[in-house]
Amino acid sequence: MAWMENNTDVRTHPAMLIEHAHSILVVGDVYASRSENIDPPITPGQGKIARYARGKDYHKRMKKRLIALADELRAAHPEASFKVFVDTAPVPERELAQRAGIGWVAKHTLIIHPKLGSYLFLGGIVMSLDASAPESQPTITDHCGSCTACIDACPTEAITDHQVDARKCISYLTIEHRDPIEPELASNIGDWIYGCDICQEVCPHNSPKPDAGATNDAYRSDRWNFDVLEVIGWTEDDRREAFKGSAMKRAKLDMMQRNAKIVAKNQGLELNW
Repeated sequence: MAWMENNTDVRTHPAMLIEHAHSILVVGDVYASRSENIDPPITPGQGKIARYARGKDYHKRMKKRLIALADELRAAHPEASFKVFVDTAPVPERELAQRAGIGWVAKHTLIIHPKLGSYLFLGGIVMSLDASAPESQPTITDHCGSCTACIDACPTEAITDHQVDARKCISYLTIEHRDPIEPELASNIGDWIYGCDICQEVCPHNSPKPDAGATNDAYRSDRWNFDVLEVIGWTEDDRREAFKGSAMKRAKLDMMQRNAKIVAKNQGLELNW
């Protein structure tokens, strides 16, 4: 997580992204709908993929849509400056989303929209336009209340009240952590080969809701798992083919094979190599 130490000046002052920055437009893009968010039961040999990574690479898809919006704004306001961002830029998009009224920062530290839930990608546009929200702009109240479902369900005990210890988080361990994973943590990774959705799956604000809206088609995919034995036997070319057009390419071959071996061991599968 050393990258968090980079660009701290911009991270704490997003207005530094462009000259004369005045306003920030923040958007949320639904990648898993509450109305259709049910996975089949896992079977031995399958390693689960976090929902955000199952479809097309959201960095490219979301940025493309934001650029199109920025172009329209630029045409209408040629005197103004605009800078698009997704989560690859040093911008505190979660806190900005809260201030923009998209939702509240929950105990699992993700933004929850009161109707759509927490399966959201966040991005936006920094601009020199004065686009201040009216005084009636609603502030979403924290509706977590006394609920501790996400805290109680986390297998590695990474979550405390409004804080996550990334060193224990399954998403961090399977996607960002480059080294071997400590046995105690590995045994609690369960069936997750890439990322983790447990804290979101148990959240009441992600419970089935027929009128919650549909998933953005760009993020729809029938792929929700990998065959762990296949992954263990992957070549680099296999990895590249499997991750073509996907946000998962961040995970290197040795990391995916490490994760697959952990899942296989957790499921009691016998490995011959």
